[in-house]
Amino acid sequence: MGRARSGHFDPVLSGLPEEDGSEQLVIQEKVKKESETHGDVIQMNFVDSYQNLTIKTLMMMRWLDVHCPQTRYGMKVDADVFVNIFYLKSYLKGDMCFFSSCPRRSFITGSVIRDGTPRRNSKSKWHVSEQEYSEDTFPPYVSGAGYVFSWDLAGRISWASRFIRPIPLEDVYVGLCLSLLDVRPEYAYSLVPFVSNLFEVRNLDYDRCKFAKLLLVNGFSPSELLAAWRILSQAMQTAESKYRHTKTSIIKDILQERLSK
Repeated sequence: MGRARSGHFDPVLSGLPEEDGSEQLVIQEKVKKESETHGDVIQMNFVDSYQNLTIKTLMMMRWLDVHCPQTRYGMKVDADVFVNIFYLKSYLKGDMCFFSSCPRRSFITGSVIRDGTPRRNSKSKWHVSEQEYSEDTFPPYVSGAGYVFSWDLAGRISWASRFIRPIPLEDVYVGLCLSLLDVRPEYAYSLVPFVSNLFEVRNLDYDRCKFAKLLLVNGFSPSELLAAWRILSQAMQTAESKYRHTKTSIIKDILQERLSK
């Protein structure tokens, strides 16, 4: 769930409830209350279902392009995903990148899938018919669980979508748009020995040391997300406090040494 904090706006994009009748009204009332309390919900006119995820993602891109022109990066993330905001900020600034900082244009990173193929079985959740997509392979794309992209891509992906037929797999569809734009997704390599991919798209039990060196992990319930966030944020604040104390002590020692000369 997004929040507006320290100059950052983390909105939750929502469509209309998929449920019918009284349950729809209950959910809509909860969405309204969340928006009134935190001001972090963007609701648009489409049914919020799995089959409409492509529509949802494109609406997100268009909204970001129009309303956030000063933004450097955007992030799309699923509701069951834990995001390590502390590590993500350091990564984008270049502390963990192979660049001086992550690129500001034509940049998208996540768990990159380079060997994706359409599933033709009509019973599959990820079914794509030959009428929807006739090729035997997909171009490289990033898993829809969570990915980060430079702001310029929001408008460019919106533009590219005019020329590409929609398919229900939103992450693959974004990959099709990227292919048209000649943009290749970047794999987020880790310099930590036990972590190969900073976007860990698989279920992991919470481990503070591991999670401190990952950008995201998926497969959490709302209560698990809250618990993991509290533990990690407290640990990071403690570590930052110790770092500041150590840094201040070192500066004092240097000044005293210079003054004594």
